[in-house]
Amino acid sequence: MTMAQGDRMAAAYTLVIGDKNFSSWSLRPWIVLRHFGIPFAEERVRLRQPESKAEISRHSPSGKVPALKDGDRIVWDSLSILDYLAEKHPEKGFWPKDDGARAEARSVSAEMHSGFATLRNEMPMDLLARLPYPPVGETLEAEIRRIVAIWQRCRCGAEGPFLFGSFSNADAMFAPVATRFRTYGVDLAKFGDDGTARAYAEGILGLTALADWSAGAAAEMKDRLPA
Repeated sequence: MTMAQGDRMAAAYTLVIGDKNFSSWSLRPWIVLRHFGIPFAEERVRLRQPESKAEISRHSPSGKVPALKDGDRIVWDSLSILDYLAEKHPEKGFWPKDDGARAEARSVSAEMHSGFATLRNEMPMDLLARLPYPPVGETLEAEIRRIVAIWQRCRCGAEGPFLFGSFSNADAMFAPVATRFRTYGVDLAKFGDDGTARAYAEGILGLTALADWSAGAAAEMKDRLPA
């Protein structure tokens, strides 16, 4: 287990996460905290270890990461954490200001949260790897096409490079998907993209916050190597 992101006493929050190379759910709140410049301490539990479940359960009632600690309060589940932070920091713009855009941003975020099981199973997050393109069956194809459609619809008319213009919780929810498409070399044009979804994914992959997360993933993977 490691601690980063500054001293615990100086940080407003502690975010308990899993390995940065694998934990897509941990990435989501981490990237918004870093992007919006909110101080936080980071506490990592290594995944895929015999003791992982017990270690995570010390921090999270669900036995899963991530979990956000705010004093004695614990908030778990990525989307709940994003909503909690939006309420605590309304000035940061975690959700779009416009009522209609905010409603749609919440809807596509919830759809990402609850759906796309085939994509998760057949294209698991492996951030630093470049892996063979998997067989794409009917269900996986439909899910990728739906993601492309969401990205195209939400980028349409947005004044900025992200789904609703400025970076928001909706972008955090889809950030791990952009990394998956890179890992597995997915050509979005084969799934109905007119170039909009590809440009959006490139914008997400170019975020400074994601570069910071990726650097942390590389350091963790180096630590895993035998001496």
